[in-house]
Amino acid sequence: MNAPQPRDRYAVIGNPVEHSKSPWIHARFAEQTGEAVEYGRILGPLGGFEREVTAFIASGGRGMNVTVPFKLDAHAFADSLSPRAAAAGAVNTLSFTEDGVRGDNTDGVGLVRDIEANLGVSLQGARVLLLGAGGAARGVVLPIFDRRPASLVIVNRTAAKAQQLVGQFAQAAQEANVRLSGGGAHSIEKTRYDVIVNATAGSLDAALPECDDAAFGVGTLAYDMMYGPKPTVFMQHAERLGARAADGLGMLVEQAAESFFIWRGVRPDGGAVLRELRQTLTAKA
Repeated sequence: MNAPQPRDRYAVIGNPVEHSKSPWIHARFAEQTGEAVEYGRILGPLGGFEREVTAFIASGGRGMNVTVPFKLDAHAFADSLSPRAAAAGAVNTLSFTEDGVRGDNTDGVGLVRDIEANLGVSLQGARVLLLGAGGAARGVVLPIFDRRPASLVIVNRTAAKAQQLVGQFAQAAQEANVRLSGGGAHSIEKTRYDVIVNATAGSLDAALPECDDAAFGVGTLAYDMMYGPKPTVFMQHAERLGARAADGLGMLVEQAAESFFIWRGVRPDGGAVLRELRQTLTAKA
């Protein structure tokens, strides 16, 4: 009888972390690809991130996903950063190699892949509106630029924060030939956008971000990074204005798929896992 194949160890670290769907998602990816992967959860004590990660590396761990509240800790802990992690100022994927700890951020790639591959909306030549100027927004700008939209408008309640992001990404926008602008809610042209991304945390509190209703319409994809068993208030609002709405569950799956690809060199089919996960959530609702 053949001995079982040893499995490489990965985990997600967060606080809280028991709700994380990452172990379920990565288990499906491992089944799908035949990769010998074991993936668990680590509850990181506040102030104890570095200690927990160091112990995981010492025990043979190969990589980690990082969730709230440790993405800034992971950014500081990494020996090197990918360009998108450096731009985001936060890390959600750590790889442990002979060359040290590599930090990456797969959130933006997950968003773009969900919009284009799962929802069938091309960002090339699109007019994109990004609501919010925090870490979630910052992490998706470069991956959006990679898809060559016509324009990106960043809107935030505090206009100075949006303008700060415009300054940070001005050179990248020029290189990608993307018209980049931003500011407060008044910065929104009273015309329909092709894609609107809600990168604020408003949906956690059932609060709508500031956005002129004219931005929504038939042909608009209104995408909320948050997700749950029911449509968010942002999604409901967008649908009432004639837009197509989507939540961030696909982003969750696709950012995990990008992490899996970084670690294993194999890209799983995120769409198949997303459909199964959606059915599971719907059944529990």
